[in-house]
Amino acid sequence: MFTDEEIEAIVLGSRMVVESADPRLRRTAGVALAKITAVLPDTLRDGVAELGLLSGPRPPIAPDGIDLGLLRQAIRTERKIWITYGDQAGNRTERRVWPIALTFFERVRLLAAWCELRQGFRHFRTDRMSALVETTDRLPRPRRSLLREWRKAEDLPEPD
Repeated sequence: MFTDEEIEAIVLGSRMVVESADPRLRRTAGVALAKITAVLPDTLRDGVAELGLLSGPRPPIAPDGIDLGLLRQAIRTERKIWITYGDQAGNRTERRVWPIALTFFERVRLLAAWCELRQGFRHFRTDRMSALVETTDRLPRPRRSLLREWRKAEDLPEPD
């Protein structure tokens, strides 16, 4: 069974996802929280609704140019993708990338990926993507290894 603090973490995390993620992930977070709440003992279930931990309003997020569900699927299945990407000046390029992580910042979402065109790790704002096609090509190395390489290249600590 969950401890009080574990329940708080799950509820707060789910509420934050509902406030900041793409529509499909928002719905899924709400459904997951409802399922978890449904299986809690009555004494704990009743307290979830009144839990004093809330996710505050967020500033408007730049609308995504692509379906983030497809992007998350490519990350999960470790498939390369083709994207059409516009830089800050509006110049468009076609990129074949190896998606490794999606970060939800306060105002934008960023894809961390290995870019075949630039032969290095790059970050792509999802609001600047105008097309995404998942290929049948698998990543050449496990995403977990690529994620470690990216963290090292960016001088980021490994998670606990």
